[in-house]
Amino acid sequence: MMPLQRMAEIIVERMCVVIMNSKPDSAKPTSQPAAAPKRLLSIDAYRGLVMFLMLAETLRLARLGDQFPDSPWLKWISFHTSHVEWTGCSLHDLIQPGFSFLVGVSLPFSLAARTARGGSLGRLLGHALWRSLILVGLGIFLRSLSKPQTYFTFEDTLSQIGLGYFFLVLIGLLPRVWHYAAIGLLLLVTWTAFVAYPAPSPDFDYPSVGVPEDWSHHQDGLAAHWNKNSNLTWAFDRWWLNLFPREQTFTHHPGGYGTLSWIPTLATMLMGLLAGGWLREETGTSRVLIKFGAATLIGIGCGWGLGELGWCPVVKRIWSPSFALFSGGWCFLQMGLFHAICDLAGWKRWAYPLVVIGANSITAYVISWTMKGFILENLQRHLGSTVFERFGESLAPALQGAAILLCMWLILWWMYRQRIFVKI
Repeated sequence: MMPLQRMAEIIVERMCVVIMNSKPDSAKPTSQPAAAPKRLLSIDAYRGLVMFLMLAETLRLARLGDQFPDSPWLKWISFHTSHVEWTGCSLHDLIQPGFSFLVGVSLPFSLAARTARGGSLGRLLGHALWRSLILVGLGIFLRSLSKPQTYFTFEDTLSQIGLGYFFLVLIGLLPRVWHYAAIGLLLLVTWTAFVAYPAPSPDFDYPSVGVPEDWSHHQDGLAAHWNKNSNLTWAFDRWWLNLFPREQTFTHHPGGYGTLSWIPTLATMLMGLLAGGWLREETGTSRVLIKFGAATLIGIGCGWGLGELGWCPVVKRIWSPSFALFSGGWCFLQMGLFHAICDLAGWKRWAYPLVVIGANSITAYVISWTMKGFILENLQRHLGSTVFERFGESLAPALQGAAILLCMWLILWWMYRQRIFVKI
């Protein structure tokens, strides 16, 4: 019988072979570790765009549409710089999917780099678990900044990624066919669970959960299973979140967000894992663009179709399966465009401002939560409290936001120039 130690060594060796996308027959111990994979500028640039859109919330462009109602252009900008109320999708609604998708895109490169440095399977999984805990904890910490006590909530972007990250790594270590299967299974299980949970009755007390009785976004039929604060994830949180110390009993989230969204969010990260694997395999070739094109059509088409048929509305706030597909399709499209422009065509200089942000995405996220007020106070202290009002009351909020955004970018630029990169 094979000794247990030798059996463990073989398992680790085979798992490393899968990570490196090598053929098992060619996996032989070598005295020199494999070279780490080349970093693609397109990934940092796309991540930079996602984070820029999040930081650009300081511009408060959504208000311009209300202040200039006769401008269709500003109305369009207003729509795409704010979240939709419930069903549908704007550019702003693609920020969190993009961030989650890029976690998956980076994973094949990260696993390959750690393997090249001689990392064992145990170390890979240990780091994945530790990173999951840090992400969940950081999300709770940032959400608690304006609260008198720890605010236990798990709908924050970082917490949602953290809840699924360990499972992402586990699935990422398996052959590619399991990646496709996991995406389908996660979305099917989520859809089935929501449909199995009873839809709200006609006399459901919506005002008691923060939803107007005559709210225009109420769905009927099968789609009613995804109505705001009357669905499966709402019911789960009424139990789950009340297990933690709270100022008052949790009854509903004002925006309708829920903890269980991490499950379809994991499907979004797995879509990114597929994209990252394709980029590693097809580096320097245009064949990967065909795959990205097909994934774009399938994702957007299936997500939109499920919503139109009434089988599953496209709802970002609870990450419905149709939204996971729809937003995932857009992420494939955006990643493919950045890869074509930056990596294949070699047009890189224009992306420098985005790369500065994307190379320190965690720092950018934390800055957006912690430094807006500090920067604004100092701008007003040194430039005058009415400096932005001089250009007109309607433009003052956008100009103020632009100044804050510039200061945040300069912080990230300084870190980039000093080669300071904060990673978890």
